[in-house]
Amino acid sequence: MAQTARAGLEDPRQKIEVARQKVNAEAIEPPRTRRYRAAAFQTYVLVAAASFVTLAVIAHTVAYFPLDLRITRFVQHYHGAWFAHLMYGVSWIGFMPQVYLLVLSLVGLMFLAGIRWEAIAALIAASGVWVGTLVKLIVYRPRPSADLINVFQQLPSSGFPSGHVLEFTNLAGFLAFLAFTLLKRSMFRTALLVALGLLIGLMGLSRIYQGQHWFSDVMGAYLLGSLWLALTIKIYRWGKPRFFVHQPVAPNPEQKEA
Repeated sequence: MAQTARAGLEDPRQKIEVARQKVNAEAIEPPRTRRYRAAAFQTYVLVAAASFVTLAVIAHTVAYFPLDLRITRFVQHYHGAWFAHLMYGVSWIGFMPQVYLLVLSLVGLMFLAGIRWEAIAALIAASGVWVGTLVKLIVYRPRPSADLINVFQQLPSSGFPSGHVLEFTNLAGFLAFLAFTLLKRSMFRTALLVALGLLIGLMGLSRIYQGQHWFSDVMGAYLLGSLWLALTIKIYRWGKPRFFVHQPVAPNPEQKEA
């Protein structure tokens, strides 16, 4: 009876282990492929971040560029109700407290799913928004004025860079990196990458449409976000062979593989 009881307790665990091994075998690329894709992704984001410092220095002295005004008026020229609702909804998820709930929920689900080091790295990626807060204090650029464009709601904080765009460039960008490097090619992987890319792009568009950031604020956030994303990826790759090496999903036991 005791042996039967123990077997009954072990069966669910064995089933979970078999399922995790199946995921590793069928859905997860080998470490060599993951590292190659990671290097390609890092190169891309580092190139995208090269102009951030220059833009930040100029933004400190210039309230907005003529191009900012033209782009905002062009974007706000369209008054379709569906578009306005879409822009509002995308921006809404970037405000507190919903953005904190989203980050914590995603990190928790990733940890429970077995990708534990990836979950911690995602939290590091999301924390990059605090770097943006520091830059806001240093640059201290005013947000768009209602005298120039339509402003959905006047916010008191500095405009450069956009915190919404920075947060989702960091978090969604890192999730896209994980999907690109960990998952084997499939319709699901492609759909996930497209969805994350659209979210990052629409977040910037929504901030301009609602008149709460200039185009240059948004571009500054994309650049700074790319830089923080590159740093997060560096930390992730450094820690992958050191922490949670034998985690349930996407382990990395081949620590010395070239």
